[in-house]
Amino acid sequence: MPEAVGVIETLGFPSILATADAVVKAARVTIVYFDKAEKGDFIIAFRGPVSEVKRAMEEGIREGANVFGGVIQSHYIVPNPPPNVVDVLPIHYTEASEPYRFTF
Repeated sequence: MPEAVGVIETLGFPSILATADAVVKAARVTIVYFDKAEKGDFIIAFRGPVSEVKRAMEEGIREGANVFGGVIQSHYIVPNPPPNVVDVLPIHYTEASEPYRFTF
């Protein structure tokens, strides 16, 4: 089953917290990356089947923007990323994220 990677960037920590919460509750996805971007922006990356990532993305955007002062800076989905992209970018499953990975 092809997997996708979804990425959401928000302004401020409350927005990314609400986004991450909505993402994992809305669909069978695993958060594989979290970090601060620039100037108070935060970013999460999550992986799962393409249909699940699409559903998680919709809910994450809705909830992140619903937080007081919440701003979604950017978001995108990469369906079926090639192995060289997964190896180079920080979007692979790690030892920390593996226990929460959904197997299909």
